[in-house]
Amino acid sequence: MIPAFLFFILLSFENAAAQEIKLAPEVHKTTFTYSVKENQELKMDVYSNQGLSVIKPTVIFVFGGGFIQGERDSKTYTEYFNKLATNNYKVVSIDYRLGLKGVKKLSALHTRPLKNAIDTAVKDLYSATAYLINNSVKLGIDTSRIIISGSSAGAIAVLQADWEKRNHTSLTSQLPEQFQYAGVISFSGAIFSYQGAPSYQIAPAPTMLFHGTEDKLVVYNKKRFFNKGFFGSNYLAQRFNKQKYPYYYMRVHGMGHEIAGIPMHRNLNEILWFIDNYIFKKKQYLITTDFNDLQSKRTMKLTPADVYK
Repeated sequence: MIPAFLFFILLSFENAAAQEIKLAPEVHKTTFTYSVKENQELKMDVYSNQGLSVIKPTVIFVFGGGFIQGERDSKTYTEYFNKLATNNYKVVSIDYRLGLKGVKKLSALHTRPLKNAIDTAVKDLYSATAYLINNSVKLGIDTSRIIISGSSAGAIAVLQADWEKRNHTSLTSQLPEQFQYAGVISFSGAIFSYQGAPSYQIAPAPTMLFHGTEDKLVVYNKKRFFNKGFFGSNYLAQRFNKQKYPYYYMRVHGMGHEIAGIPMHRNLNEILWFIDNYIFKKKQYLITTDFNDLQSKRTMKLTPADVYK
C-alpha cells in the first residue's frame, strides 16, 4: 500500500501557499459534537462571519481522503471556507467514519466494502444535517437552504446523499421526509449504484460539478459491471442535460484528480456565482464548460489499485 503520509500529501494538494492561509479575522469557528457512533465522537466545525448581517445558505463540507483518512480542518480547505464565510455563508465542516481503513483490495467483483464506506459517510452526513436542523435556531441555520459540498471521497458522499434523498431510500430515515438539500457542489465526485444508471424520483438539487478528464482515481465518466456501477461527473452532466435538471459542469481537460482540490482555490468566484444564481435566483441553467490550461501539469496519477492494495 502507498505509505499513509504520501497518500495524504497526494490527496490533500497542500503546498506552501495553502499552508500559509489562515482563517480570516472576521471568521469565527465553533466546534460541536454532532453524534457518537462506534465509540467515535463525530465533530463539526461551524464557520461564520461575526458581522453576519443576513441569513444565507449553509454549506456542509465533506473532506476527501479515499475513505481511509482526511481531516475536517485541513489547511487545504481554509481558502474555500474563508471565501464562503466572508461572503456571509455559514460553513459546516464535518467528521465522518472512514469505512475503507484497512481494506486491501477493491474490484468489480469485490465492491461491498466500497458501498459500505459510502453508505457510512452518507449516514454520518445525514446525522450532521439532522443536528443542524434540530439546532437551527441556536446556530442561525436556514434549513431550506442547506448546500452540501465535498472533495474526492467527500464529493462521492454528497452526490450520493442527494441521490439517496431524492429517491427516499432507507438510508434517509433520520431526516425529515420533506427535507431536501438546496444544492450540491462536487469536486471530482461520482455516484455508486447497485441498480444500474442512477435516476431520480424527484429532480436533484442544482448541482455544480468539477472533474478532470484524466482522473483515474474517481471515475470521470462511468464504469459499469452489470447493474453495479460508478457514474462520474461527465456521465451525470449528460444525464442532467437530457433530463433538464439545472447543473453547472466544468470539464477540465488533461487534468486528473488534482481537480478534487484546485477549484477550491481557483474557482471561488464561479462557486459564489453558482450559489447566487442557482440557489437564490433559481435559474434553470444547463451549463457545460470546457477548460484547458496548457500551462497546468498533471501531477496526480493514482488509481484505486495503487491505493487499496
